[in-house]
Amino acid sequence: MIVKEIGHLRQLAREISRHQEIGVYEAAQLYGETGKYRFLQFSDHAVQGAIDLKDPKRIVLEYPRAMIHLMEYNYPSFEDVFVIGHGVGTIAGHYPDKRFKVAEIDGRVVELSREFFDYRMDNVTIGDGRELLADEAPGRLDYIILDAFTRRGTPPHLTTVEFFGMTLEKLGPRGSIMLNLMGKPRNDIGINAIHTTVREVYACTKAFLLPGEEADDIGNIIIMGSGRAVEFQAQAMAGFREIELEPGHIIRDKKRDF
Repeated sequence: MIVKEIGHLRQLAREISRHQEIGVYEAAQLYGETGKYRFLQFSDHAVQGAIDLKDPKRIVLEYPRAMIHLMEYNYPSFEDVFVIGHGVGTIAGHYPDKRFKVAEIDGRVVELSREFFDYRMDNVTIGDGRELLADEAPGRLDYIILDAFTRRGTPPHLTTVEFFGMTLEKLGPRGSIMLNLMGKPRNDIGINAIHTTVREVYACTKAFLLPGEEADDIGNIIIMGSGRAVEFQAQAMAGFREIELEPGHIIRDKKRDF
C-alpha cells in the first residue's frame, strides 16, 4: 500500500491504467460532511465511489441513494440488474441477494474496489459494457444502470439511439434504464442530446438534478427511461429534484463508434 499525504488528503494508491488515472484517497471531509471517508477518484477529480469508514454500510453519495429509491419505488420486486460502470460497486453491493451483472472496462478499478472498498461479490466482467449487454437475453432484465465515465464524460457509444434501442430490447415489460451523468441543467448540449435520445426510445422519461451552489454548476443528473410512468417521492431523492431539460439532437452511431 502506498500512503502519501496531499494537503488534507491521504493518498492510498495512485496509478495510470490503460484507460485513465486512478487514485484512492482518505479524507476527514467529503462534500462538506465531516467524518472519515475513503473514495475512488479518476483523473478528472470526479469521485467515482466512496465509503464511510466509521459506518461502511452507509451509502455516502447522493446519486446511488436516489437511484436505489427509484428502483425500489418503481419496481419493488426487481431481481435482475445490469450495470455498466463499476466504481466501488455501491449499488450492486447493497443488494447481495439480487442478480446483478456488472460490466467494467478497466480491470484495475475492480481490483482497487476489492483491495480498498471490500467489494466481495463475484459478478463483474471486464469488457465494454455495450458489447457485454448485447450478449444478454432479450426481455430478461428489470433495470439497466449506466454509470460509466472517462476523462471526456460518458462514453459516446453508450448514448446513441441504437444503444438505447438495444437496452429496451433487453428489459422486461416493467423494466427501466437509469443513467448517472455529469452536466448542467441549462444550455448543456450534451445532456440535452442524451435526454432527447432516451426519449426517442422510451415512452416515459424523467430527469433529476442534484443542485450545486450556483444554478449553472456542473453536477449529477439522473435520467430514467421506462415504458411506464416514472414515480418517486421527493423526500427520498437524497436532494435530487426533478428538472425539465431542453430539446436536443438525437445521437446516432457513427461508423466504428465502438
